[in-house]
Amino acid sequence: MTGVLYGVGVGPGAPDLLTLRAVNALGKVDVILAAASPRNDYSTALETARPHLRPDVRLLRLEFPMTRDRTVLHEAWRVAAEATQQVLEAGENAAFLTIGDPLVYSTFGYLMRTLKKSAPHLPIEIIPGITSIQAAAACTGTILCENSETLSILPGINSREELELALHGADTAVILKAYRNLPAIVEALRSTGRLDSCILASHVEQPAQNLRLGIEAQEGTPPYMSLILSRKPKAE
Repeated sequence: MTGVLYGVGVGPGAPDLLTLRAVNALGKVDVILAAASPRNDYSTALETARPHLRPDVRLLRLEFPMTRDRTVLHEAWRVAAEATQQVLEAGENAAFLTIGDPLVYSTFGYLMRTLKKSAPHLPIEIIPGITSIQAAAACTGTILCENSETLSILPGINSREELELALHGADTAVILKAYRNLPAIVEALRSTGRLDSCILASHVEQPAQNLRLGIEAQEGTPPYMSLILSRKPKAE
């Protein structure tokens, strides 16, 4: 009998924001699959989930390099899927931990797709998690959408033109990965009249949490875990 792979969203970073279903799943697993960069041993998802882990659980690091080289990425996904398959076929349950939700800009999606191709017989269960988007909105009292309003989730790595177009069409926009491309993000926010009213949120629900209204034109690079909340300015 094979084990089950659980894709577990552990929320934005506070151990008490895991769902009951996530905590129950963590109590069943023999192995924790922790995604990590080859350059960094620390896993925010692992530290968030640690209070809920069994004392005897085994940790298996899966390395996912921070690169856009598709050849390197595909090889990393293959190796990770192979390691996961070995665990499951040995009859052990495993949980892949991901900050936020497993299906929102998460490495879990790559692992799941690769594993389904190489070993479609293995069972996979996905447990949703609270995202940094919802957490940041709650911390700042920001209404994400109501009535007929639209909510757009944008990757900050897009060009200024792409961001500007999307911002024009959204009542509320959330820009994730806001640490990479800030000059383009700032210009898009300025051109759509959102620069002074947006909220820059970093390390939401973590000890280093920082929430700030507006972005300075000469802003330094925000922390890795940063997002921007922006509501469309109301007409006078």
